[in-house]
Amino acid sequence: MWCEMGSDTVAISVKGLGKKYTLSGPQEKYLTFRDAIVNSVKAPFRRLSSHESSPEFWALKDVSFDVEQGEVVGIIGRNGAGKSTLLKVLSRITSPTEGTVDIYGRVGSLLEVGTGFHPELTGRENIFLSGSILGMKHREIDARLDEIVKFSEIEKFLDTPVKRYSSGMYVRLAFAVAAHMDTEILLVDEVLAVGDVQFQKKCMGKMGDVAAKEGRTVLFVSHNMSMISSLCKKGILLEQGKIRFNGPIEDAINTYLNSDQIGNGEVIFNGHPPGDEKAILRAARVVGVNGSPTVNVQINEPFFIEIEYELFNEGMRVYPNLHIKDSFGQYVFVTTDSLFDKDSSKKLKAQRYISRCKIPENLLNAGTFYFGVALTSVYPLNVHFYEHDLLFITIHDPLEGIPTRGEGYSGPMPGPVRPVLEWDLISTA
Repeated sequence: MWCEMGSDTVAISVKGLGKKYTLSGPQEKYLTFRDAIVNSVKAPFRRLSSHESSPEFWALKDVSFDVEQGEVVGIIGRNGAGKSTLLKVLSRITSPTEGTVDIYGRVGSLLEVGTGFHPELTGRENIFLSGSILGMKHREIDARLDEIVKFSEIEKFLDTPVKRYSSGMYVRLAFAVAAHMDTEILLVDEVLAVGDVQFQKKCMGKMGDVAAKEGRTVLFVSHNMSMISSLCKKGILLEQGKIRFNGPIEDAINTYLNSDQIGNGEVIFNGHPPGDEKAILRAARVVGVNGSPTVNVQINEPFFIEIEYELFNEGMRVYPNLHIKDSFGQYVFVTTDSLFDKDSSKKLKAQRYISRCKIPENLLNAGTFYFGVALTSVYPLNVHFYEHDLLFITIHDPLEGIPTRGEGYSGPMPGPVRPVLEWDLISTA
């Protein structure tokens, strides 16, 4: 259950929070307050009969923590740890199965792209709708309109329905609204990764300002450890729906990065695979030179990333791609299969495929790297799935016995990549 009341120091208090999902059968539907305003004839909640035979999954279990007013807290953890579910519960997008959530103040949230705004309304209309839901008067919203529009940089499209916005434009406006409205608590999910680098920096600066100068509370979910460490003082590490660590952010990051890497290099999706009506992700794996899934390779050995997916439409032009990050969440590079650029006449049938990418030896440096997998199509551009940091690999360098290291460099070598490049010796004598 939720509760709102006054508090001198606490902004959020969570006690014994649990969220259970049913993995098959009819799924519970939720109607946001925004939809209720625009279309009041729809019922806000639907009760469903219980399905005792359906398997259950606890996305959150026995989660308890307090967040002080003005604190900036980073929520970190692997994919499926429960981070996004936690923010959805705090934002009242979904209801808890058990436990209590006490919110001391109004909440502004920026979660998945596509939530929060009504698609048929213009950017301007959505700004006023968002403020009205927070209880702000028309003149109060109007006083902040110029600042919101300037920050979002979408002046030319302010009177265009947001359903025509690109994902980047949507995030710009959504963040500007959440950050500039009259709220005491700001919840931000990984959605900022959609924006360009300069806008990310702008958002980071704004989140720092709303906490330091305005005394507002910020909860920030991200896989980018450099962003988390620069913005947050406190961290909550989630693992399989439970809190593993709650304390200083550097200790939280160290616990996260040094935690045991459990797995055999393969992730298989059965019940609810990521994707949409056109394509879904069935599995992904890291494959070593022996042909088996692995999480460890030698630096002088190649390895492969396999993305197994299923297409449901005939004649699709799809682009599997990998997003490679280092252990601090910094991008190393992104690569995509350009098959259709090479053969524009090629069309794929509706069936399962495996796209395999070879990572050559002596490219990535020693250390742990994370691989996000995605599938896009063109005409029009669609992102069918994107799973952040789904796979990982630890690359080992024995420091000696590797001829490509050379005898002129000993000890650890800096940087995320360590390619073997061609050198020429030219005599000037």
